[in-house]
Amino acid sequence: MGKVGTGFSMSLDGFIAGPNDDVTQVFAWMSRGTTEVKVSTGDHDIDLKMSEESAEVFEQATHGIGALVTGRHLFDITGGWGGKHPLDVPIVVVTHHPPQEWIDKPGSPFTFVTDGVESAIRKAKEIAGDKNVAIASTTVLQQALKLGLVDNIHIDLVHYLVGGGVSMFGHLGISPVELEATNIIQAPGVTHMDFRLIKSN
Repeated sequence: MGKVGTGFSMSLDGFIAGPNDDVTQVFAWMSRGTTEVKVSTGDHDIDLKMSEESAEVFEQATHGIGALVTGRHLFDITGGWGGKHPLDVPIVVVTHHPPQEWIDKPGSPFTFVTDGVESAIRKAKEIAGDKNVAIASTTVLQQALKLGLVDNIHIDLVHYLVGGGVSMFGHLGISPVELEATNIIQAPGVTHMDFRLIKSN
């Protein structure tokens, strides 16, 4: 059985996007190197240029993901990634109102879950099989942490203070959780960090 984790680019002051969902600063490290990394959505190809260290971390972080869980807001602002997420894996979307245009669309990678985060993660684990499940939404992550469903957290800590926007951990409302740092790599403009959540028995 795979693990449930999450991975975000985050500013030093804790934001994964600035005002109006601006990700210019938090994704800057993906375009300031010399190592080409190609990904694509259903709409277009994306040519990234990372440092050699960051490219290796990116490959390791994304390898082994069998399904994503996201919220409706991210689904909407990306336009459903044009029908294909850059990781090219099935996506479980937590929503109260599934978009009708996607429900019966042939070849759609989306499964819409209307009965909460716990159900969505259970469905994603079923889809992923032995592979890992990645949470790609701060609201879903915060709820999953409250439910004790998260095993690992990966953060690409960018060397910016964004000052406001979408907070990664701003509304947790949980008891303290101890983390174990399992890997930390310094790269130009970003510090890549992996943590394991230490869960009480």
